[in-house]
Amino acid sequence: MNKNFLALGLAAALLAPQVAGAEGFAINEWSAEGVAMGGARMFAEDDAANVAYNPASITKVKGEAMKSSYTYLSPHGSYKLYDSNNDEIKGEPGHNKVHAGWAVGSYYVKQINDKEWFGIGAFPRFAMVSEFERESKASYNAFFSKLNGVSVTPTYAHKFDKKWSAAVGAEINYVGLELQKNVNTTLLGGGNGTTQIEGESYALGWNAAANYAFDDKNEIGVVYRSRIKHSLEADLKGYGVGNKGADVFGNAYGVVTLPDSWDIGYNHKFDKKTRLELKATRTNWSTYDALNVYFDRPLVSNPNIPAIGAATSKSESAKNWSDGWRYAIGLEHNLSDKYTVMAGFAFDESSIPYYGGDFLVPTGLRRTYSIGARYNDKKQTVAVALGWMDVGNLDFAGNATDAYSSAHAYDSFTKIASISYQRKF
Repeated sequence: MNKNFLALGLAAALLAPQVAGAEGFAINEWSAEGVAMGGARMFAEDDAANVAYNPASITKVKGEAMKSSYTYLSPHGSYKLYDSNNDEIKGEPGHNKVHAGWAVGSYYVKQINDKEWFGIGAFPRFAMVSEFERESKASYNAFFSKLNGVSVTPTYAHKFDKKWSAAVGAEINYVGLELQKNVNTTLLGGGNGTTQIEGESYALGWNAAANYAFDDKNEIGVVYRSRIKHSLEADLKGYGVGNKGADVFGNAYGVVTLPDSWDIGYNHKFDKKTRLELKATRTNWSTYDALNVYFDRPLVSNPNIPAIGAATSKSESAKNWSDGWRYAIGLEHNLSDKYTVMAGFAFDESSIPYYGGDFLVPTGLRRTYSIGARYNDKKQTVAVALGWMDVGNLDFAGNATDAYSSAHAYDSFTKIASISYQRKF
């Protein structure tokens, strides 16, 4: 093939905007086929998105392939707030502002020889966006929160024989964080205002994977992704939060550790047309023990009362999430040589405790139902998928600076639509 065309395509794949969002944190929507099968897609044939789902399975790609995927996620939800007497606070909007997001994936795989493969992907593993009315009492916890995440994963895979294949790769992880909330500093000598914290960070991680085929119909696989520690430096903007309503501008910093995880999968081929995948993911969310941000200057400075400056020089919030599991099942059936249908279901445990929830990620357990279809010929593949994520209720306590004592999130759901295109060379 034309080498200049390949170089241009690879650059476009890695430089494509990787914007992601949903009222969640872990992102599993890396391709339309993956969405259709509930994320249980660790053993796909000839799919460049294997770089994301299971690096050891890029050995199933014949020749060269490049793929792009775009997934639309639209979160909806309601909430109630309660005061210290456990009475509902009236007059609240009672719902989020629908702030849809995109999960974009770009992948390239090349077979070097009969034993070796190289792959690289750019896709989001962690991301979220949530927004609430600025006039609501929920806004004193958060009225706009966004985490954009991108993982770039250069990967080497080796096929030892007909049964064993393995892969190892690096992960270059980017996060861009923006947090906005209302602040009441009246009791500290200030007034009502708004703070905005916005920053970004790059950090390194790694991953490893292995597949074992018992026979032509049964295969298992395991994938490990390391935890990644970010030291985030950010800009602090405080509007109307200083003495006598003054604006405050400075810097903020904090440390965020993205959790490590294990994927364990099983693939069964009933015949040449139909196969079933099972997948379990263990994510060590306990690394998210706190969200603490420290400022290089206090929001309110009063030399006569030093405690005021100390109290407004930081934003500390304990999270203490617990480790959790995600279970998925996916079915793929070939109607013909060119047309395939898929369906899937996934169940996510909730890892958020009562004293650790907030309006950044106000979601409980999640059940996702999905369907999809694919067209393919010798050179290209087009797939589409639709999903419905039913989000369970979540109760959580307010912090000392919140305008409520407790909150109840309910009737939450996310609409999902995805499309992927792959080209073989």
